Order: sequence, then C-alpha cells, then structure tokens
Amino acid sequence: MTPSTLRTGLPARFERPPVSRAVLLVAAMAFLAWAFAGSGLDAGKLARGIPAVGSILDRMIPPSLERLDSILLSLLVTFQMAVAGCVLGLVLSLPLAVLAADGLSPHPLVRVAARGLIALFRTVPDLVWALLFVIAVGLGPAAGVLAIMVDTIGFAARFFAEAMEETDKGPREALTALGARRLGLIASAVVPDAMPAFVATSLFCLEKATRASVVLGLVGAGGIGVELKVAFDLFDYDTASTIILVVFALVVLVEQAGAFLRRRLI
Repeated sequence: MTPSTLRTGLPARFERPPVSRAVLLVAAMAFLAWAFAGSGLDAGKLARGIPAVGSILDRMIPPSLERLDSILLSLLVTFQMAVAGCVLGLVLSLPLAVLAADGLSPHPLVRVAARGLIALFRTVPDLVWALLFVIAVGLGPAAGVLAIMVDTIGFAARFFAEAMEETDKGPREALTALGARRLGLIASAVVPDAMPAFVATSLFCLEKATRASVVLGLVGAGGIGVELKVAFDLFDYDTASTIILVVFALVVLVEQAGAFLRRRLI
C-alpha cells in the first residue's frame, strides 16, 4: 500500500465522494423505498394469487377457434381505426408542430400556447379521451378514431417540432435573406431536412396506435377490445386467448412492417 492509501483507507484510484453527492444518493434511496412502500406490493398476496393465474392460463389452452371469423373481422375494424386515427393525427400534428417550434412560430405566445396544447394531449391518457368521445359521438369505432387522433397529435407534434428545430439553419437563413416567406421557407428548407425524422415518428405512431386501439375497445370505443372484454366477462377464457394471439400477431406484423419501411425510407 502507498502512504496515501494508508492515510485515506481507500485505494488511490478511488476519489472520496463529496458530501452533497452522498446526501443525494441517500435521498434517492429513501425516495425509492418510499415509492415501494406505497405501491402496495405484497409477496404474500402475490404468492396466493399465482395459483389463480395458473388456473386461468390453464383454461386458456387450447385457444378456441369457434368465433375466429368474427374475431378477425373485429381485428380488421381495430386496424382500420388505428390507421384512420393515426393519419388524422399526423396531418394535424404538422401545423401544430410548426406553431410550437422555436424559430418557426410566428410569436412566442403562440409557441407557448401550442406547446401547452401538445402537452395536454400527451398528458391525458388515451382511455380518458376515448371515454370523452364515447360520450360525444356514442359507442363504436368513431370514438376510437378520435381518441387515437388526439393521442397521436400529442406524441407526434412534439417530435415534429423538435425535428424542425434541429434542422440546419443555413438554408433557412439563405432563403430569409432572399426574401422568402415563412411558409415557403418551411416547405422548401425545414420540412425536407426533417423528413427522415417525420417518417420514423409516423411509423412509430402507427405501431403505438395499433396497440392503443385494442385497449380503447374496453371502454366501448369499438374494435376487438369489445370482444376481449366480453370474453373475460363471460369467463370464456379460451376465446380470450384466441383474441390475445391474433392481436399479438397484428402488433408484430405492424412492427415488422414499420421496421422494414424505416430501413427502406430513411
């Protein structure tokens, strides 16, 4: 051992952490312990519940194919709902993203208002939007389309705005010097430069909308979620397992198609 090691009691390659960092670490560990204490996790309850879960899984196997036709039809409605809501959301996201982007928004107050609206759309869960639209337009896929549209705006507009803010400012400054208008500058310099990010975000939105559309049916927004809820309500677990499997197949197919398109287009 070197004299410095003997004096400090620590290897020479280690630095003694400052008191402030140690205090933050202790505070973080205390916060984590507090979070787990309030979460209601109980090993005893979990151990007692595992046999019940095993019983349900046992009743799910083998999956029932008796209602496969109606299940696939509902799955098609779910995918149509996801595509329609996603496309509407992406179309509306672009102008809102322009208003929220730093350097492109016409006024700082407009930018703050646009960012606040995007944050609101992103903060409120899609299930809450679905409940609101079920009240507004009634039960069915229309409520799901509107809920996915709003949820997509909250997700895509944020990333669209960030992508436009990160574009090269050189072409913008050159077009501004030539007297280009704001819309012409956005269409000629900003959007083409940010297009790869737009494509990637749009494909992720479609994947996200496909997964969300299944859950929205649980609150009456149409699609295969209604079939899944009815199956569980009637304790028809073998039909429920069929629904889960076809939903899984759809989600995997959409994700693989999205990955393929990203490799081709970006």
